[in-house]
Formats: sequence, C-alpha cells, structure tokens
Amino acid sequence: MISLVLILLTSLFFMGVVIRTKSIASGRKGPGLFQPMKDLFRLWKKGSVYSNTTSFIFQIAPSIYFASIIMAILVIPFGEYKGIISFDGDFVFFAYVLALGKFFSIIGALDTGSSFEGMGASREALYSMLAEPAFFILMGSFALYTGHTSFHEIFTSLHFGSYISYGLGALATFVLVMIAMIENSRMPVDDPKTHLELTMVHEVMILDNSGFDLGLILYGTNLKFAMYGALIANFFTGSFPILISILIFFGVQIIFAITVGVLESFSARFRMGNNPQFIFTLTSISILIFFGVLLIMGKFI
Repeated sequence: MISLVLILLTSLFFMGVVIRTKSIASGRKGPGLFQPMKDLFRLWKKGSVYSNTTSFIFQIAPSIYFASIIMAILVIPFGEYKGIISFDGDFVFFAYVLALGKFFSIIGALDTGSSFEGMGASREALYSMLAEPAFFILMGSFALYTGHTSFHEIFTSLHFGSYISYGLGALATFVLVMIAMIENSRMPVDDPKTHLELTMVHEVMILDNSGFDLGLILYGTNLKFAMYGALIANFFTGSFPILISILIFFGVQIIFAITVGVLESFSARFRMGNNPQFIFTLTSISILIFFGVLLIMGKFI
C-alpha cells in the first residue's frame, strides 16, 4: 500500500518536473509543477467523442490500458514492505499485464480504421517487443543472483558489495530508464512534441481519443514514469528506516524526472530505422549484466 500511495503522489508532479527542466534548459521559466495535472483534470471534466466507424473496442481500450498500469503498480514493493500483490514470479505478471494494456491500446488505434494510427500502432508493437527481452534478462539475472523470483524478495535480498555489483546496479538503472523512455514513447525513440504524423508513434495512436479517455491515457504516462522510478528506487532504499526510505524514494523520482527532462532537451530523436537497433542494444546490456552476475557467483567459466 505504501508503494501505491507514493507512486500516486509522485505522478502528480513528475511531468511537471520534466517540463520545468526542459523549460529551464531552453531559457524559459515554464509552467508550474502541477500544470500538467490541471490540464488532466480539465480533460476529465469533458465527455468523450466517438466516431461512427469505431466499435466498443475503441471505447474500452483507454480504461483497460489505465487499469493494466494500476495492476502493474500493485506488485511493486517499497523497501521491506511488499506490494499489495506479491507472489513468486510476479515480475512476469508485471510485464504481461502491461503488455495486455498495450495490446488494447494498439487494437483501439487499429479500430479507428485510420492508416496513420495503424502505422503508429505497428511501431509501438515493434518497440515494445524489442524492449521486452531486456527487461526479462535483467530481472532473470537478479532472480538468479538472489535465488528469488518476486520483486519484494529480489530487492530485499539484493546487496551491493563490490565494484562489479555497483557497476551492475548502474547498468540496471540505465536499462530501466531507457525502457521507461521507450514504453512512454519519449526521446530519443519518439518526440512527444512532434506534429508530423509520419514520425509519430504514441501520439498518432491517440489522435481520435478525447475528453475523459484522453485524460486516462495521458495520466497513464505519469504513472508509468513513476512506476519505473519506483523500481529504480528499490535499488537504493534497502533496509533504511521508513522515513529515510521515503526521502530516498522521492529523491530518486526527482532525479529521474530531471534526467528525462535533460535527455529530451539535449538529445535528438533517432531516425526511425535506427530505433530498433538502439532498443535491441538494451538486450545486449542486460546480457552483460547476466554475465556479471555469473562472475559474482563464481559460475562464469
């Protein structure tokens, strides 16, 4: 329950910190930290408009997408406290419940009959498929190292005690940050500010969504960033007292948000043909983490 509350609180200001960082980097003051949430509340007060060419799939897709993110958050622990849902192999549940939401968002885009939205849905499916092996190899490596298969037991049993282990922790943090950027269609894979349909990914998928449904989809981005930030924070909370752990949690989230803002300010979007290569390199890094775990355990031959 603590993890859920902290992630929900983080989602209120995460995108505000990102936007403020990008504004400062470009020499502007920028909006307030809670302006993105004010915009979402404005959307939630509006009704949704549905085209006559869409079916019920398009209408339920945003709700299922949002519900899948909430379900994934429920398995994330906080320090020594388990998530609301915790069981052996729950990181597999985490990945595939997010995949279920992504599946409905994709078929919801296809349901509109728009060739542009179908193009974006195809790219989203490809990028998610390429990012999935990196996550499973990463978590499988830590499962092998700790001897556990649930998020809570992996993070509570994970101890860094050598230069190699610290290096593995840094690489794991990098992989999770990049997966978060890919899953939310941010730089350098996609540019959330673009208005050219030929280069859009996630933005072109939600062109027909409006009102409350659009608010759910946009808030899902806030939650996803805070969710991956919570996973990264679990590397550092350890067995500290709860108040210190909470401070570490918010510190990690703020640093994560600033990092996202800096990446989007000073990096250019890759060409579409280079995106699969970049995403697949994350799998190579995860394999490097796997070999590092074997080296620490003395099983590397």
